[in-house]
Amino acid sequence: MPEGYTHRPVLLEECIQALNIQPEGIYIDGTLGRGGHSEEIVRRLSGRGRLICIDRDRQALEAGQARLAPWAERITFLHGNFVDLSKLLDEAGVEQADGMLFDLGVSSPQLDDRSRGFSYMHDAPLDMRMDQDDSLTAWTVVNQWSREELRRILAQYGEERYAGLLAAAMVRARPIETTGELVEIIRGALPASALREKQHPAKRSFQGIRIAVNDELTAVSRMLQAAVPRLRRQGRLAVISFHSLEDRIVKSELAAAARGCDCPPEFPVCVCGKTPQLRLLSRKPVTPGERELAENPRARSAKLRWAEKV
Repeated sequence: MPEGYTHRPVLLEECIQALNIQPEGIYIDGTLGRGGHSEEIVRRLSGRGRLICIDRDRQALEAGQARLAPWAERITFLHGNFVDLSKLLDEAGVEQADGMLFDLGVSSPQLDDRSRGFSYMHDAPLDMRMDQDDSLTAWTVVNQWSREELRRILAQYGEERYAGLLAAAMVRARPIETTGELVEIIRGALPASALREKQHPAKRSFQGIRIAVNDELTAVSRMLQAAVPRLRRQGRLAVISFHSLEDRIVKSELAAAARGCDCPPEFPVCVCGKTPQLRLLSRKPVTPGERELAENPRARSAKLRWAEKV
């Protein structure tokens, strides 16, 4: 953890309210991070309650374990990707939970740890792995993927309108070893109008590469599909997303689970037999207020959606 770092869990009060925590319940924090949300969950559990903390980042697990040591007897820590949620819950002996929380995307400690290569503000080796046991790194993506694949991930995952220009520039500049080199290549390839925008010129490209390295969007969809059946009746599912791609997936998956039937609208009667599994409790996402944004500007893009099992 970077020196002087203070963890600020995003939308903390709103998450706790959304989970409607029962003292003897079983809860899942599928993205432990530095344990800020988990601490407030476990504080509300009695000795008969249980919290399962999952993270794919071993550094996050170690930091979370240290922070949550006073409540260790109520907590099970698991190293893994929430895409494998059902398997992880089976390993923990949990059939159904009373609530689940997922705080998506890259964490502040990951961004601030220069050695991890997530940030375009620091020069570091091209890495960007959330789980450092994984083999795929940003170096591999930038230096070995085809120009067309680079263009695709920059456009699709980074929503970068100059994806073609940037992919071509990266291929010409190979090998690219560090985040600093990559930033300069991006700056050199973008038109002057793009460089005058408020956001950093490398922001969209770094997002696209990071999502590809960690297969983040596929994981979100599969996690949500696995989470709903593992919720107890009236159990709560809360998800924080940080960019439009994630939020669209969360909104779509929750809506599908709340709708149930997926027969074509022209069918006179339902033939699929699917029934609603969730009741949506947030038609519109909850976003941080002015006070939270003043304390934690990185929370600006956060959106919280939640639902209840029926």
